[in-house]
Amino acid sequence: MVQLGQPMAGGEAMLDAWRQGFSYMVDAWQRSVLTLDVLRERGNRYEAERRRRAPNVLAFDYEVVLDGHGFERPVNYLLLRILPPADVTLDPRKPPFVIVDPRAGQGPGIGGFKADSEIGVAMRAGHACYLVSFLRHPVAGQTLEDVLMAEIRFVEHAGQAHPEASSKPVVIGNCQAGWQTMMAAAIRPELFGPIIVAGAPLSYWAGTHGKDPMRYSGGLLGGSWLTALTSDLGHGIFDGAWLVENFEGLNPANTLWGKQYGLYSKVDTEAPRYLTFEHWWGSHVLLNADEIQFIVDNLFIGNKLATAELVTGDGIRIDLRNIRSPIVVFCSKGDNITPPPQALGWITDLYGGVEDIQANGQTIVYAMHESVGHLGIFVSGKVARKEHSEFATNIDFIEVLPPGLYEAEIERAEPGQPGTDPATGDYIARFAARDLADIDAIVGGSEEEERRFATVAQVSRANLGLYRSLMQPLVRPWSSAAAAEWMRQMHPLRLGYEIFSDRNPMMVPVAALATVVRRHRHQAAADNPFLAWQAAASTQIEAGLDRYRALRDRAAEALFDATYGNPVLQALAGLRADDAPPRPHPGETPERRAFIARRTAELRGRLAMGGLREAVLRGLLYVGMSQRVADERSFNLTQRIRADIGDEMPLLGMKQAVREQFFLLRLDQAAALAALPRLLEGAPAPVIRRAAEQVRRIALAAGPLDGEADERLRAVEAIFATAAAQGDAAEPAAAIVEAAPPMAALAGPDERGRPLGAGEQRVPARRRRS
Repeated sequence: MVQLGQPMAGGEAMLDAWRQGFSYMVDAWQRSVLTLDVLRERGNRYEAERRRRAPNVLAFDYEVVLDGHGFERPVNYLLLRILPPADVTLDPRKPPFVIVDPRAGQGPGIGGFKADSEIGVAMRAGHACYLVSFLRHPVAGQTLEDVLMAEIRFVEHAGQAHPEASSKPVVIGNCQAGWQTMMAAAIRPELFGPIIVAGAPLSYWAGTHGKDPMRYSGGLLGGSWLTALTSDLGHGIFDGAWLVENFEGLNPANTLWGKQYGLYSKVDTEAPRYLTFEHWWGSHVLLNADEIQFIVDNLFIGNKLATAELVTGDGIRIDLRNIRSPIVVFCSKGDNITPPPQALGWITDLYGGVEDIQANGQTIVYAMHESVGHLGIFVSGKVARKEHSEFATNIDFIEVLPPGLYEAEIERAEPGQPGTDPATGDYIARFAARDLADIDAIVGGSEEEERRFATVAQVSRANLGLYRSLMQPLVRPWSSAAAAEWMRQMHPLRLGYEIFSDRNPMMVPVAALATVVRRHRHQAAADNPFLAWQAAASTQIEAGLDRYRALRDRAAEALFDATYGNPVLQALAGLRADDAPPRPHPGETPERRAFIARRTAELRGRLAMGGLREAVLRGLLYVGMSQRVADERSFNLTQRIRADIGDEMPLLGMKQAVREQFFLLRLDQAAALAALPRLLEGAPAPVIRRAAEQVRRIALAAGPLDGEADERLRAVEAIFATAAAQGDAAEPAAAIVEAAPPMAALAGPDERGRPLGAGEQRVPARRRRS
């Protein structure tokens, strides 16, 4: 019986393998049909979008409030006011958000293409929202400077439309729109509130050796002459599809296999997400030749933005140090298009130290995600619910941070944590003070590496001059509008959409066949071994493509280093004539040092000026500076105190008061503390005592203080107690008229010189224990 049973067991195993194989084959065939049908729908959507005048991927209703076509210097940009959903209530006292989407190959709307997006979280936080949108075709003669002026006008309109707002418009610039927004804010800094740049390259030569291969592209192509040739072949128009193709080439494993396999393997559930993303990714836009040439020459290759070398046609130098609003830089270690060194390198380019940032009155906050890719920085729902939500809900907090450099630390709020309020969300934001050494550790680089990129810039100028002198006169006569349009339609990325649309006769039967398949859908069991083999094969294919990418990138870097690190070529480019640095560093100039010295002298005379308001702010900042971390719970408590006393002090008044007291403490901490009794002179004793109580409450909002911070708090309380005792001796308590709430005493004058109420002040709290 045992011998007879052996073949039967083997036969059943073979029969089961046949069943599993047949089940997998049916499933695989059906998934192929359904995948083709999804690609067909993608192609049809692409065709429909191509025929729209103003396509976007917004998931919200909107209205056009400004059209750049009517400007004195017309542009293809629009300002859209986002209409809030029925379940969202906007607070007119909160500053509006202006989201600027990138015009770097794709169309607009990615900042609000789903509920969990930058627009979605900002509106849920009560902020009115606007989107700076654009059309597919640029206006003839439109330049990058025209676009900057249009964005400035849009931001100005948003500010004027919300006169009750506590601050100026908050502007978010995604990717390319990040550096565009920073340039606009440097030209008209008085119009901008806090600026958030997400995945935005600002220092184009920066990067990590052995990584970040995209920065070598300009040098390996011989500079920007190829950009000029492409624009000439396009009859004065540059096709943004070439930029998208560059992005896709960075990760061939995903482009050639992973993205499509992800759809095929999960086609029953993946189609909506895939189509939503492809709707935006395939909406290619166009740029004028002058626009793209300026960008490539002056930014990508010239790297002039980070060194304040750009000047507008009106003679205005675009210096990012002119920006007076807080700047939040959001980047990710997983971003291969804008790696952290390119997002943060401008800080070390422009400033000689944190003291330089502080003397300039600037607040710079950076947040670095551990893994999300470039698009995820402003597309991912998880990122929107965490980082962007925290930025939106804490924007007032960020605005009153003292000048300096901070790193945002966003952590999940655990039940029972001191000061935790479930109403404020699932996370707690802290802002930890950092030094330029922390940025240097991220940016890295060396003078020799900069010399190679400076050589690229010189070679690019020479090659572009040769092209314009020798080849351009031959190319342009052969270019026509019709030929340029044909070339655009033949672009591989566009063909990839059109070939699967209903315009292709071979796709006609797919829709009907997919309908039958859905009606009789058969899915292989999750434990089917053929599915496991399929997944293993896919993993091997991606691994092979990743190995190819790594080899390609190493070869590109080696070729770049060998070519532009050649001393002879560097000498021909004029970079070996002396020992001067290959590019300027404005933060180290004598003019900047003289500015800091003048600012220091001005502040020293204000140490003993002020009253109870200045004393409270100075005491709180003195306690918090020892911990070097600002905690949102301290700010939230201050806000609740302000609400309890009915104070409506404008945010800008408190911002200026906090900054001045911070400067004085940085200038001479001992003298600033010694001057506290002078500031308290004349204040009624009960008011002083109540102010001291609130100093303690705010300082302890994030939990007990340790070490030096606790000693500082005790020292401040002792000064307040002594001043109160002296007030008792000078005037009996019974004779004192009912005092105003102590937080109201923190008020300073508004822009018109009127007295203000208590402040939306933020106080640094202790840093969490590691």
